[in-house]
Amino acid sequence: MSPTAIDTHSKEGNGPVVEETLYRDGLNTKSKVEMPKAADIGMPSFNDPYEERTYMKGRLALAFRIFAKYGFDDGVAGHITLRDPVDPTSFWVNPFGKAWPTMTAEDLILVNKEGRVVDGGPNRLLNAAAYMIHHEVHSARPEINCVAHSHSVYGKAFSALGRNLDIITQDSCAFYNDIALYASQGIVLDSEEGKAIGSALGSKKAAILQNHGLITLGKTVESCIYWYMALEKCCQAQLLADAAAAGRGGETVKISEEDAAYTYKTVGSEPAGWFSARPVFEMAELEARRA
Repeated sequence: MSPTAIDTHSKEGNGPVVEETLYRDGLNTKSKVEMPKAADIGMPSFNDPYEERTYMKGRLALAFRIFAKYGFDDGVAGHITLRDPVDPTSFWVNPFGKAWPTMTAEDLILVNKEGRVVDGGPNRLLNAAAYMIHHEVHSARPEINCVAHSHSVYGKAFSALGRNLDIITQDSCAFYNDIALYASQGIVLDSEEGKAIGSALGSKKAAILQNHGLITLGKTVESCIYWYMALEKCCQAQLLADAAAAGRGGETVKISEEDAAYTYKTVGSEPAGWFSARPVFEMAELEARRA
């Protein structure tokens, strides 16, 4: 039985008859268990920007360890940035060439709006592409505090198709009308390409950079990292589903616009992204203490 259908019995007693009414249409008239609200899930808040900086740098360091654990590191490629709470025109980023599985808050470097490293750990090498992309995205999106980009396997494989994500799973509904497709122009070593990426993103939280990889944005480190992990898995799922469907001479079944929009409200919000990342950050904290 479809989970979106309501069953009734015919007057003749000849078995179930499926009506066209959607299950969600009757939710307002039924008692239900409500999902936690944003105020219930314990998102941290700070009055002191220096205290916030210390906390968020710790979360950023864990983000690199999480990316490494899931195989999102690729040599020296990839970067995750955090807008500095003290000077919002600057951001913290990984030093070029530093191994992600060993990243600590003390290793991170602070880059100002001119692209100069002004604070941070002993390795103060800066990946120029990190500055060119992330400075422009942070500048275009002042509400965004974290930006992640890497060359993970399924993301870059999917990016070679030159198409956007299909909404074929509940998880992909998190990106319904919230993901862009950008035709990349190669390695990003000038500000114009960074500006073009920022423009392509618009108000969306993610983009597929054609022939390049994925980029995700969040108001918190946690949401940004979760969106990246979720998008990578969505790319993997679509690659598998497309191949299986093609092998049978068909195509995948798409989720309806109405259902996708309805599901997005639950799985695609900023609090949902932050909360969904809690388990993986909890494990990363535990593993870092054991290291």
